[in-house]
Amino acid sequence: MALRSSVDLHTAIMVQKVQSIIQTFTERGGWWVVIQFVLLFALALAPSELSGLPALPFLREQGALIAGFVLGGCGIALAGIGLLHLGANLTPFPRPRDDGTLIQHGVYAIVRHPIYSGIVLGAFGWSLVRGSGIALALSVVLLVFFHFKSRREERWLIERYPEYADYQKRVKKLIPFIW
Repeated sequence: MALRSSVDLHTAIMVQKVQSIIQTFTERGGWWVVIQFVLLFALALAPSELSGLPALPFLREQGALIAGFVLGGCGIALAGIGLLHLGANLTPFPRPRDDGTLIQHGVYAIVRHPIYSGIVLGAFGWSLVRGSGIALALSVVLLVFFHFKSRREERWLIERYPEYADYQKRVKKLIPFIW
């Protein structure tokens, strides 16, 4: 009987810990991260063609390949510099760290979400290098996804950093000087 009670108590504690982890994950915006990685996984594995869909011949040209490498390289550089500037503020979740600071210098003075911008550039580059219209379509979906993810993230950033509203007025969100 004591063993059964001990097992029940252990199980209850484990369930409570799992519930706490899920709650924290959800509160920090974890589902946005899951969707992001599903999209990136689908994009990385997207076939070049699917029967029944029209082929896009321009994707097979050398210019598309070169443009893909250039976009991919620029995307890696932009995201990498964004990661470096964030430093200890970096978190995989859209909700900012409680002990974080607002970064507005370096690449963050040019675009508010350089990591997202870099990932999108890299996705378009990958699509062109692969010659995949499906990956190209998924890159557009990824851009739209980052628009919505950043909207949610920015509500949290405004709550955490009141000066973020002024920063939003000065610096574009995803495409430097444009959007």
